[in-house]
Amino acid sequence: MSLVEDFQSLSKEIPHLVENFADYIDVTPQIKYAVATIAFNPIFWNIVARLEYNTHILTKIAGGARRGCYLLAFTIFSLGIYRDHIYHDALLAQPTFAPFVESTLVKALAVLSFGFGNLLVITSMYSLGVTGTYLGDYFGILMDERVTGFPFNINDNPMYNGSTLCFLGTALWYGKPTGIVVTAFVFVMYRIGLFFEEPFTAQIYAKREKERLQKSQ
Repeated sequence: MSLVEDFQSLSKEIPHLVENFADYIDVTPQIKYAVATIAFNPIFWNIVARLEYNTHILTKIAGGARRGCYLLAFTIFSLGIYRDHIYHDALLAQPTFAPFVESTLVKALAVLSFGFGNLLVITSMYSLGVTGTYLGDYFGILMDERVTGFPFNINDNPMYNGSTLCFLGTALWYGKPTGIVVTAFVFVMYRIGLFFEEPFTAQIYAKREKERLQKSQ
């Protein structure tokens, strides 16, 4: 099948999917748990990071700010791996929209989405380093200046948006409409997380600048 024929075939099938979308969503205990793990992660790291900022609990437990940040990084990373595993298994048990699986265009879009998403995640981690990626500023480990190189020069939140694209790519690859809904939920959860994170992080750096200004006078 040529790409043109593939596109024409998809165009005919998409209305059916839209009209019968609910038939491709199976609200199983598995998918509920997957959604719960997705919601838990940003809630967890925001609460723990704020607790660390106010009490230095992880710094005390680990014996230093940097070690405390590494402990949080390991925890967040491990929770992310577990979340992805749960999502993957729950997704495979969901109803499949066959035209997506059979479409070369959808497969290509899935690979592009997953690949670009991972590129954003990996390059942002490389640019920020462990402490920059995993909330080091809540531990008092502040960056000297704002990172403006790739991927931050094309996207303000490449870690979150890249992760969202990975969820979408996985859903498209397996032809699972449920995964598209879950991806939308991931996007919303990250937006909520940013609503709390960005102002607080800005406050941390503003406080540092104020202290620097006071010292210089």
